[in-house]
Amino acid sequence: MPHAQSDGAKIYWEETGAGTPIIFVHEFGGDHRSWDNQVRHFGRGWRAITMAARGYPLSEAPKGDAFYGQDFFNRDVIAVLDDAGVDKAHVVGLSMGGYAALMVASKFPSRVLSCVAAGAGSGSVLATRPHFIEECRKTAAAFDASGRIDGEGMGYSPTRVHLLNKDPISWMEFVRHLSEHDAQAAASTLRKVQASRPSLYDLEAELKAIAAPTLLLVGDEDEPCLDVNLWMKRLMKNAQLAMLPGSGHAINLEEPALFNALVERFLVDVERGTWKPRDPRAVSGGVVSSLGAQK
Repeated sequence: MPHAQSDGAKIYWEETGAGTPIIFVHEFGGDHRSWDNQVRHFGRGWRAITMAARGYPLSEAPKGDAFYGQDFFNRDVIAVLDDAGVDKAHVVGLSMGGYAALMVASKFPSRVLSCVAAGAGSGSVLATRPHFIEECRKTAAAFDASGRIDGEGMGYSPTRVHLLNKDPISWMEFVRHLSEHDAQAAASTLRKVQASRPSLYDLEAELKAIAAPTLLLVGDEDEPCLDVNLWMKRLMKNAQLAMLPGSGHAINLEEPALFNALVERFLVDVERGTWKPRDPRAVSGGVVSSLGAQK
């Protein structure tokens, strides 16, 4: 099984198919197995690469918070690309992985063909950010104290019940996989990644400077991420936004066919050169400007 060496941890990765590389970066509650529906689809025409973040099965789980953090996560993505012999790839991430996809596009632009950030932005809303950080730390302390992760309890959270309602089998698989994760590593990830990374609202300059074509995806029931995704769409001239109706946080699991179709259309546009940044004429200056056509 391939493992990439990255800053004190060996990072597990696997691949399916051949063609232009796509690397899929998972969320906090998932792992490389969360992308099975995407691997089956994109492995038919692309080189689909999945990875397990440090602390997740089957990667190494170093002991101590000092080995965890957003910068580690970003470099782990690059380490996998290096180990796979990939110069440039489409980067697709969900939630924690969506944040990482944006950061890789910002900090390692020469390695990114395009960026898909799905469900990115949890904890970014400034009004509720202190509560988000407090909850991350409390949950981390509970993981440390019990030595286990309550996957079922997390599966009933407000942005997760949509998966249960739509696809109970996928929900049970999500719960089972989450319950298998290393509790100590998950606690370190909560403290050093989730609770310590900047709000996306504090990264305006970095996001605005991303040159790679970017697709933002969000479920319309994913309340913690709705506003920040609309803000990013307005901020980033190279970003498109798609909202999945009746969907919560884990949109790649909830609506795999729709998720895959949206991502595939975007990637095909990028690869055939028909993707375009936002036309400046589409930026409305007010009601009056929308009434007349400008050449």
